[in-house]
Amino acid sequence: MDAKTAAKDIKQGKISPLYVLYGSEKFRMNEFAAFLEEHLIAKEDRDFAVIPFDLAETPVQAVVEEAETVPFMVERKLLLVKDASLFMAGGKENAKLEHRLEALSDYLQHPAEFSVMVFLVAGDKLDERKKIVKAAKTAGTVLAFNPLGAEELLRWVEKGFRDRGCSSAPGAAEALVASAGTGLQGLSAEMDKLSLFAGPGGTVDTTAVESLVHRGTEQNVFNLVEDIANLRLDKALATLYELLKQREEPIKVAALITRQFRIILQVKDLSAQSYAQGQIASQLGLHPYAVKLAAEQGRKFESRRLRQILSELADLDYQMKTGGIEKVLGLEMFMLRLAA
Repeated sequence: MDAKTAAKDIKQGKISPLYVLYGSEKFRMNEFAAFLEEHLIAKEDRDFAVIPFDLAETPVQAVVEEAETVPFMVERKLLLVKDASLFMAGGKENAKLEHRLEALSDYLQHPAEFSVMVFLVAGDKLDERKKIVKAAKTAGTVLAFNPLGAEELLRWVEKGFRDRGCSSAPGAAEALVASAGTGLQGLSAEMDKLSLFAGPGGTVDTTAVESLVHRGTEQNVFNLVEDIANLRLDKALATLYELLKQREEPIKVAALITRQFRIILQVKDLSAQSYAQGQIASQLGLHPYAVKLAAEQGRKFESRRLRQILSELADLDYQMKTGGIEKVLGLEMFMLRLAA
């Protein structure tokens, strides 16, 4: 089951006694937990009915005891449990605490009708060999929150603007991701700001994004490489000087340029081996949207040329660190040679 199906069930009143949420997208996990809270617990009851736990500080059997205790003044309780180890392989357990997993396993065989447990697991994978994971899948709902695909991310941004009472012009979602990166927390904050600027019923366009959203260093370097690839040397140099004006160390800028070219080469090589973009993202530990953009940049270079560029960057790094060349001059000369 995925999060959309689970949300639809919740709206229809089909509530699971247990939800295990895991994955790298912590923002979406918290969104789903907030969705559960909104649909299960009345706003005026949340002080009594929403109970947080942290298994780094509380044994799991205490959570079970709370779940079995009849709620006071409310019909249903929601237990939000931050989990550090129970469902993951090699999880670090607090030596001072003894988690009796059999208490949770026994509870899941006959869960209380008035309690809903939600475990928030900070990990990309669950340990499928653990009995507690199998018990959770049998008795409850286990949901993965992995990074959104490239197109999914853009749809998520567009929906975010609609949910805030405005719309997005063509290209605005792409411009926002290019400026703010792929982190959902940061994108959400920027959407709040842009929606306030556009006003109810207004439209967020690329001009607004470029004017109001601050580009991080990595986003600037990505655009710098994009401009070089498209022979827009004036824009690439302008971005470089903007980074230097922000007191970015030239060696760091060179390292980030190297990283981007290395990603482009890796994506190009894996694509040539018929890997899908999702597989490449998993293999390289990158967001799928970053893979999509690197693949587009890779079409402008031959693999042999990319390897040559990386060799030149390695030489530049050595020269900069040993005083063989003035750092800013070295970056400028590298960019001029590359554009030529």
